[in-house]
Formats: sequence, structure tokens, C-alpha cells
Amino acid sequence: MYHYTESGLRNVWLANGYKVRTVGGEDAVAIHDVDQLHRAIGRSLAHKPYLTGTELRFLRKEMGLSQNRLAELLGSTEQTISLWERGRQLPKAYDRLIRVIYLEKLDGNVKIREMIDRLIDLDEKDPGKIIFEDTNTGWREAA
Repeated sequence: MYHYTESGLRNVWLANGYKVRTVGGEDAVAIHDVDQLHRAIGRSLAHKPYLTGTELRFLRKEMGLSQNRLAELLGSTEQTISLWERGRQLPKAYDRLIRVIYLEKLDGNVKIREMIDRLIDLDEKDPGKIIFEDTNTGWREAA
């Protein structure tokens, strides 16, 4: 078995799907379809009871997000993401949301991610005065 530490995770071992070759007197490992392996690792992590800091970092990187961008998605700060990745426990709600975002991205359904992006955009805008009107069909926001 091969201890796959290249993922940044200490608990990943490969039963097969790799070859060890000697190059210039040194052993080198070639892994078959690393992208698919990382998707399998990510899916497995998303179904665990809770995420560790290194697992959060793995999922964040697999989603192609910086700490700052993940913080924006979650309505948090880059410093908080950094603390979580270094071992501080994630609050349960954030842990669940990160898993949902990852699985949605993995499965190609981006509706949740788009919704969160829209909410971020709304956070950045000051709506000012909101006017409502009573109509024949009930209350609604005025145009």
C-alpha cells in the first residue's frame, strides 16, 4: 500500500492505482488519474461526521477557492478560515455548508453556489429604502 501524503492529508492510503518506478536511483510514484482520486477523496470527506482543518483545506483547494473567497461565500473572514484550517473546530453549520458546496460543485449542480454568490453580491449593495405595496394579490415589493 502507498501512503498518499501528496494530498496534504495524513490518513490516505492507496491499495492500488499507482506504480513505483526507479528514476536516477530514486523511487518515484506515478498515480493513475489523480483528478478522479481527489474527487473520490473529497466525496469521502464530505460524508464523514465532521471535517478536520486539513480536510477543510483539501476541500477548499479542490473547489479552487482561496481562503478569502471561501470566507466571502460563508460570510466569514479569511482569518477565521485560516484558524479552522490550523485546527480550530469548525462550527457545525459551517461544516455542513462547506460539504454542501463541495458536493454541489462535484456533481456539477451549481445552483447552491450561484445562490450564495448572489447573496454575497447583495451583502455588498446597500438596498436603501425598500417600498412595499398592497395589491389585489397581496403585498409585494414595489417596482
